[in-house]
Amino acid sequence: MSDTPEIDIRQVSKLSGLPSSTLRYYEEKGLIQSISRRGIARVFHTSVLEQLSLIALARNAGFSLDEIACMFTYSDKPNIDRDQLLQKVDALDKNIQRLEAMRDGFRHIANCPEVNQLECSNLQNLVKRAMTLQYEEEHTGKSAAE
Repeated sequence: MSDTPEIDIRQVSKLSGLPSSTLRYYEEKGLIQSISRRGIARVFHTSVLEQLSLIALARNAGFSLDEIACMFTYSDKPNIDRDQLLQKVDALDKNIQRLEAMRDGFRHIANCPEVNQLECSNLQNLVKRAMTLQYEEEHTGKSAAE
């Protein structure tokens, strides 16, 4: 990167790996801000690359773009809503627990000594639990990870 604090949208796209259309969409959603234009090309402060890294991190953690827009209000530095972040951490912990239980159940089934795995009590319990979770999700509108 050069010493200049400004880079155009083509450079941001190249450095971030995001298409220009995604950058324009993020700007429309209020996630990033251009500082000027060079002809028809948007120009950004180089700090946009850090902002895009934070957005990528939040997306990988399961945040929607709307949640990110609410969480990160940019001036020079992001203002992260810690309460919302902790709620997402709790949801991630629940999801991790659910996925670990599924992994362990499937591992058992794959190595189950039963000739017919459908007769395995662990598989039957796993199926009952999955049905219960699906029922709860459909009737409460909340997933097990929330």
